[in-house]
Amino acid sequence: MSMNAPEKQPGQVRLTPEQAKSRRARNLAIGLGIGFFAILFYAITVVKLGPGVLAGGQ
Repeated sequence: MSMNAPEKQPGQVRLTPEQAKSRRARNLAIGLGIGFFAILFYAITVVKLGPGVLAGGQ
């Protein structure tokens, strides 16, 4: 048994380079979507509470 070659586990899947590239692109799109919605909710909250919330409520 070689120390360099990992053993293939049952149920383990090897992705082709195209599949790996597609997975990275999908993960990036999901991450950007979540980031967009977080910023959107933050902006909506600031608008609803008024601009005074950013100045410490003064």
